[in-house]
Amino acid sequence: MSARKYDEDFKKSIVTLYQTGKSQSQLSKKYGSSLSTVSIWVKQYSEVKLDDNSVISAHQIKELQKKKCHA
Repeated sequence: MSARKYDEDFKKSIVTLYQTGKSQSQLSKKYGSSLSTVSIWVKQYSEVKLDDNSVISAHQIKELQKKKCHA
């Protein structure tokens, strides 16, 4: 069985549904993704509010770290 590719907008929409009250299990069943995949997306795309009221996701932090390492 080959791995499916999901675009970033789809992943973010799943995380938004999770944040509005759907369980990871419900989302996994409804959209055909594994529970572990949904869990990873929630970790990557859930946003954190910083002290200066800006918002950043774990995915954005990882991208910034990559850019810093290649600079």
